[in-house]
Amino acid sequence: MKALILNKVDDEVKPLITEVDESQLPDGDVSIDVEYSSLNYKDSLAVAGFLPSIRSFPMVPGIDMAGTVTLSAHPSYKSGDKVVLNGWGVGETHWGGYAQKARVKGDWLVPIPDVFSTKQAMAIGTAGYTAMLCVMALQRNGVSPDQGEVLVTGAAGGVGSVAISVLAKLGYTVVASTGRAEEEAYLKSLGASSIINRADLSEPGKPMTKERWAGAVDTVGSHTLANICAGLKYDGTVAATGMAQGRDLPATVMPFILRSVTLAGVDSVMAPRERRMEAWSRLADELDLKHLDSMTEEIALEDIPEAVALQLKGAKTRGRTVVNVNR
Repeated sequence: MKALILNKVDDEVKPLITEVDESQLPDGDVSIDVEYSSLNYKDSLAVAGFLPSIRSFPMVPGIDMAGTVTLSAHPSYKSGDKVVLNGWGVGETHWGGYAQKARVKGDWLVPIPDVFSTKQAMAIGTAGYTAMLCVMALQRNGVSPDQGEVLVTGAAGGVGSVAISVLAKLGYTVVASTGRAEEEAYLKSLGASSIINRADLSEPGKPMTKERWAGAVDTVGSHTLANICAGLKYDGTVAATGMAQGRDLPATVMPFILRSVTLAGVDSVMAPRERRMEAWSRLADELDLKHLDSMTEEIALEDIPEAVALQLKGAKTRGRTVVNVNR
């Protein structure tokens, strides 16, 4: 099988696309013919050697995969089933999706809803599935369309793009925050009603500001997340799932104790199976496939190093990148 393998040589991580014997696959009770993976920021960090969670080599990166079951000792799956995998340490501690075959634990898998192809499942990938988890978090905390605007930061990225599409379809008024003015037409095509410059949120701000947003999906962290909390309406909720600006949170407790604001952390890597199943089921109903196609680019395994360099430079910040491992 063809795979992208990471090896560590003299404390430097080196990616190599090569042929690997299938016998080298790690243990698992389900074998998969992988058709597509995707390029996430975490994948770029891994390929570039900046992800400390990878401690054993050789490693096949790729935190996402979609494909067809070829062999299964797991009661929930049989040969021919179409499945998707997101997270669970795959691509970090267990060989991941940047290979033509995989062997994984069946408990990590989710059946792909009939409405999606394997390519569309990876166009959604971890980013889109995380976006759905964020929408679910807002709704669990009572944020409804009639309560006002919902802010989405990092709006042109994968999480942001899917979040905008889903929220708009559900009837929310979405404000998109981006640092790229040229993406306004793209973001409005997904359903954003208005655009604000990310610079309006990224600098140190006041502990509390005028109430503006009923809810928010934040992929940025740091001062941006602090300013979102400061500007949430009473009983508002922000679903926080990223740290593109930083992992710090320079905020005060004032919005939480004076406006009953909720900071809802959203993790996709170890989310329980029931929540994953709900997220994928809802994506099948609530994500516009035309939007999905417009935000997706396809590359081959050989294109990954170049795509990684662009993503880490911030030059590739729109939508989703799907990796066709058989191209």
